[in-house]
Amino acid sequence: MEEFWNDRYRKKSYAYGKRPNAFFKKQLDNLAAGKILLPADGEGRNSVYAATQSWDVYANDLSIEGKLKASKLAKASQTTIHFEVGDFGELTYPKGMFDTIALIYAHFPAELKSTYHKKAASYLKIGGHLIFEAFSKNHLNYNTINPKVGGPKNAPMLFSIAELKTDFMNYEFKIMKESVIDLHEGDYHIGKGAVIRCVGKKIS
Repeated sequence: MEEFWNDRYRKKSYAYGKRPNAFFKKQLDNLAAGKILLPADGEGRNSVYAATQSWDVYANDLSIEGKLKASKLAKASQTTIHFEVGDFGELTYPKGMFDTIALIYAHFPAELKSTYHKKAASYLKIGGHLIFEAFSKNHLNYNTINPKVGGPKNAPMLFSIAELKTDFMNYEFKIMKESVIDLHEGDYHIGKGAVIRCVGKKIS
């Protein structure tokens, strides 16, 4: 997968655009700035936006090409981010370090996604917030009709509300819903897709 993402991010254009994900931006704008973690943040569109809003940003991705693009975007935006290259499972942060964790289209391997979710949750302080948007299991139908909308093509890498409630058990959810939305993000998220969006507060 590392080489897949390096190939995608090696191009001059930004694969999913330079602007932040709309749901992420809307939810982040409602929170007081603090420390935020963005696993699998690709070319940095979300992490750089958070940094411009005075957040102390920690991001990571498998792709070195993603980091190079994120660094370029941060420089153009006159801000800085902490960006590590590597598998999220091999990275470590102090427990309770972050005020917010954002998982935006962070589609980890099926056999690892619950483990990675629980690991990410351990880094969030009690009272901290989770922002999540990614493709649901119903998205396969939309991907088949329109491959330009993107997303994994195997159901185990996609999400259900039941899975997320299990992975993030000690949370009070303000938003937890599945929706069909129109995506207009760069070259690889174009068209209608089925997503799950959630915002939760860690309560214990």
